[in-house]
Formats: sequence, structure tokens, C-alpha cells
Amino acid sequence: MRFDLTDMRLFLHVIEAGSITAGAERSHMALASASARIRGMEDALGVPLLERGRRGVEPTAAGRTLVHHARAVLQQMERMRGELGEYARGLKGHVRLLCNTAALSEFLPDALRAFMTTHPNVNIDLEERLSDDIVQAILQEEADAGIVADSVDTSGLETYPLRPDRLVVVTARDHPLVAKLRREKRRNVDFMQTLDCDFVGLAGDSALQRHLAAHAARAGKRLNYRVRLRSFDAVCRMVESGTGIGVIPETAAVRCQRSMALRRFRLTDAWAQRQLVVCVRRFDALPLYARQLIESIKSQAMR
Repeated sequence: MRFDLTDMRLFLHVIEAGSITAGAERSHMALASASARIRGMEDALGVPLLERGRRGVEPTAAGRTLVHHARAVLQQMERMRGELGEYARGLKGHVRLLCNTAALSEFLPDALRAFMTTHPNVNIDLEERLSDDIVQAILQEEADAGIVADSVDTSGLETYPLRPDRLVVVTARDHPLVAKLRREKRRNVDFMQTLDCDFVGLAGDSALQRHLAAHAARAGKRLNYRVRLRSFDAVCRMVESGTGIGVIPETAAVRCQRSMALRRFRLTDAWAQRQLVVCVRRFDALPLYARQLIESIKSQAMR
């Protein structure tokens, strides 16, 4: 039984894309050649690796085992290239990093800029996802590292603390919610108390907005977004105008309060009192440049 690296990369591309045709395209290979390689792998093993259907392909039990080992082999090869790159300097490293909305918006751009300035031969594939989705992706070896809120279950992963990520409510200074909390002599607010208000949120498929929508749904409510924007700064500008209230990381709220007429209230809900952590399967198994990236992110987060 002989599989080369091209076979393994092709098979992973087929599984990730859900079809042999798309997998062949990702591998820059003709469909006939890709199909022949898959059949050759199945003949060598004596068992089918794919279940073929009208909607594409799915891995068989043997196929799932191959996926696991192929990822491990290719990761090891990537680690070797990364470490040799320290000497050859001509090789490029590639790190796939997943993160939640708060990390992407508040500190990762500066942290990554510092790393990439000193590591010009390393590319980073950065993607925003929900913390729960990130954990599953790391466990399934679909990414090298992730930055998540510590409110999710990270069993089976190594985690390293980065910085607090408390969620707060921001309002205009004359918003009715401010007067209500003042009458009740409260400095903090329950998320339930905000659900009848109009909201200002992030545009697109934001991980934070999906997180808030899920908590509202558990309370039998649906958040009413008057407007969606592309940054926490833009959200705060619209909140300042009285359009609605927002739920954002406290770090973003504190920064925006320096230049905007806003009020800030901490959410009392346990899920809002979070810590950002970086998670990996095994730190010592990562390529050298991926370990260096994580160390750089940790040092930048503590500033």
C-alpha cells in the first residue's frame, strides 16, 4: 500500500469540497486523473474510501480514518518545512487561525501585524467563527489554532489565557434604558432587560451577533436590529445617535467612550463575563512558525 503526498492532499480536498470534481479543481488536477488516483487508493486498500451519491461524496469509515492520518502526515510535513525555513529562509509557512468576533475586532490586527513584520515568509489564513465551531475545528485538525471565549468546553485541547472579554451594553446618554436603571439604582443590567429595546449590531454573519441571537432565542425573544454596521466603532456611533443599543466587548466600549457620548453597563449574565484563550491540539506538535505566532499573540494580548 503506497500513498504519496499528492494522493493525501487530493483526498482531503475531495472530502472538504464534497465532490471529486471540486477536489480535483482545488488540487489543480484533471478530473480523470483525480478519479484514477482515488480508485487506485481504494484498490490498494481493498475497501471503498468514498460513498458516492447524487449530492456528492462522503467518506466511509475507512475514508474517515484516512482523513485523520493524512492530516497528521501533512501537518508533520508542514512542521518540517517551517523549521527548515528558519535556515533556508526561502520557504513559506502557512498558519490557519480561527477567532471569534471580539478577538478579530479588538486586538488581533495589531498582534498579527507585529508578527508578520518579523516573519515575512509566513502567511496567515484568518477566519471568524463562533467559539463552539472553533473548538470543533481544532479537534478535527481543520486549523492550527483558535481564539475563543473560555465559556465554551475546550476539553481535549491545550489552552492559554490571553485577556478579559466581558460583554457590555452601550447606550446613548439619554436612552430610556438609562433612566430606568437610574430609577432602580442599578449600575449593571441583565440581558433579559434589554430584549424589548431596538438594537444596533454588526453586519454580515458575525459570530457575536449569532451568539447574542442564540441567548435571546433561549428567552423566547428575537433581537430587533434597526441597523447593522461593519465595526464596533460604527456601532457605537449609531448608538450615540439614539438609534438603538448595542452589546459589544468592554474593551471596545471603553475606547469608544473616549470620543463619544455613551453610557456603558456591564451585563450580569454569566455568559457575558468571558476570557479570551488561544487553543491548540498540541502546542509542541505545531510547526515552529505556528508556535512563534501563538507566542507573539500572547505577548501582544497582555499589553
